[in-house]
Amino acid sequence: MDLQDQLKNLFPDHVPEVGAKSEKKTTLYLQEDPILCKYEKRKGKPITILEGYNGNDNDLRQLAKLLKTKLSAGGSAKEGKIIVQGNFRDKIMEILRAEGFKVKRVGG
Repeated sequence: MDLQDQLKNLFPDHVPEVGAKSEKKTTLYLQEDPILCKYEKRKGKPITILEGYNGNDNDLRQLAKLLKTKLSAGGSAKEGKIIVQGNFRDKIMEILRAEGFKVKRVGG
């Protein structure tokens, strides 16, 4: 017995709507200046720093979580910056462009 059958047993009077599908949330970020993507080494370890995000702190944390999840890396979001452990500039730039951001590479 699958989930649909169980739901029919629980709610026999319910008639599902035809063509009703859950819509995927699309986000459009309005970013006037590009996000700067830098590479640094701190204590001999490589990190990627993102600066210039115009949104609030909650959105900054969500963006950091998205990047860390897609890259399978650690990091943090604080003081208007996102710090990701490792040298992921190219991958981060691809992800951000796919999300609708303007990105500028800083440094070598």
